[in-house]
Amino acid sequence: MYERFYNLKSKPFRLSPDPRFLFQSRGHSKALAYLRYGLQLGEGFIIITGDIGTGKTTLARALLNSLQQENIIAAQIVTTQLESDDLVRAVATAFGLQSQGADKAQVLRNLETFMTARAREGKRLLLLVDESQNLPARSLEELRMLSNFQVGEKALLQSFLLGQGEFQYTLQSPGMEQFRQRVIASYHLGPLEEEETIDYVKHRLRLVGWQDDPVITEPAFAAIHEFSDGVPRRINNLCDRLFLYGCLEEIHEFNADTVEFVVEEQRQETPDLDRIARTAQPALHNRSDTPAAEAERPNNTVSDTERRMIALEKKVEALEERVRRDRDRMQKLIMMAMLSGDDIDYSEALEQLKKADKA
Repeated sequence: MYERFYNLKSKPFRLSPDPRFLFQSRGHSKALAYLRYGLQLGEGFIIITGDIGTGKTTLARALLNSLQQENIIAAQIVTTQLESDDLVRAVATAFGLQSQGADKAQVLRNLETFMTARAREGKRLLLLVDESQNLPARSLEELRMLSNFQVGEKALLQSFLLGQGEFQYTLQSPGMEQFRQRVIASYHLGPLEEEETIDYVKHRLRLVGWQDDPVITEPAFAAIHEFSDGVPRRINNLCDRLFLYGCLEEIHEFNADTVEFVVEEQRQETPDLDRIARTAQPALHNRSDTPAAEAERPNNTVSDTERRMIALEKKVEALEERVRRDRDRMQKLIMMAMLSGDDIDYSEALEQLKKADKA
């Protein structure tokens, strides 16, 4: 919706990984260099770790796209606690082999035959394993065994492993010595620095035709970095909401206050579980089966009840204000879509408005 308002060719801040938007920060450039170095060697494991949302998957997809013209057959799997047998089947499936109904030994033979045939054609096999922190040690050992397949002295399979920081703890655990000896490079991808956050946002915007509308002030960029901690996925999430808010309120300049308002809205949408727990604690601590405790409770109970009632009234007022604001925004969205000719489900939108009115 906001793309039309700001004359953008497409959405610049999608949450799904898209290699077209790859921003090569210092960290991302270094990680990509390690991956390419591994490709040159053609063997062993390359490990790239990083916190959630730092861009590991985008990096992997950018690498895969760059391999289309090379003699490399690449496959990718995303692990979810795969045990060793399941991992072998997942690898076979990723390379287009049938594994259903076959036992593990047969799947391994099929894989070796496939790898050997591709090597004779002058091609190399690359396996990208995402979310590697989910792999148990037994599955990692299975990957190591797959890397033993060779033709002469040439490895038939090379693997790049991407995972969150805790994956390093798995690698350092007892029994992983043989696997560690196969790791030829390892790099941890950190968050962006403030200047990189600014460049990252501008990079994505320019790819979709941004012409400085909206203007984003330096304090706004500083606030975006502060509230996102420089994590690309958080930056995308915040900026997407920021641009939607700007569109609905017809804002053409974002400042720090604009960013802070959107952040506060996001916080209101997320329950504060810690605060809820703290609120519940006094009632739990005051409970007692002793007569003395029952006799002392009335004065404190009245005070606690009053405080809770005041807090509830404030919450209700805040919710009513939010419903009113959301209703107004929904009406704006419908009107803008109708005027622009966008194909949306008006009946569903109107139904949401009715629910908001009833609330």
